[in-house]
Amino acid sequence: MEKVTIIRSSVVPVLLDDIDTDQIIPARFLKATSREGFGENLFRDWRFNDSGESEIKFPLNDKKWSGEILLAGENFGCGSSREHAAWAIKDYGFKAVISSHFADIFKGNALNNGLLPIELSKAFIEDIKEEVLLNPETKLEINLEQQEVILRVSGEREKFVISPYNSGNSDVD
Repeated sequence: MEKVTIIRSSVVPVLLDDIDTDQIIPARFLKATSREGFGENLFRDWRFNDSGESEIKFPLNDKKWSGEILLAGENFGCGSSREHAAWAIKDYGFKAVISSHFADIFKGNALNNGLLPIELSKAFIEDIKEEVLLNPETKLEINLEQQEVILRVSGEREKFVISPYNSGNSDVD
């Protein structure tokens, strides 16, 4: 994995609270043991209906949303300890997930697999959400060395904490 210190990207908002690992990657898709190919089934039951057709309004299917940063609600990655959830998010193309709280096991799995889990205050996430919903092309900058997120349109910023072990030894690409 290539080490990255700055991510500048637009945001894909999936602004639901308590998204568990079975919603991130349903258990029926956990047959493979390699990390590749899980992204195609990320949020599978929300992205597709029972007939396999795309749910156009779901953010990952809506062409107005794109980027390397997933903006989530509170308590992201709760539920089982499946590492496949981090694999699916990373394989889909996200480099970071922002939430006001992560389940501890998910947070560890994300860091161990090159996916950056960033916890920010609910107030700052609300500011990001408002800007992103007004303009889907709104960019964030995540500076891992400075451990801060910058809302580029306003310059508003907030610090986050990643332990020196994870920020120095875990490759986020």
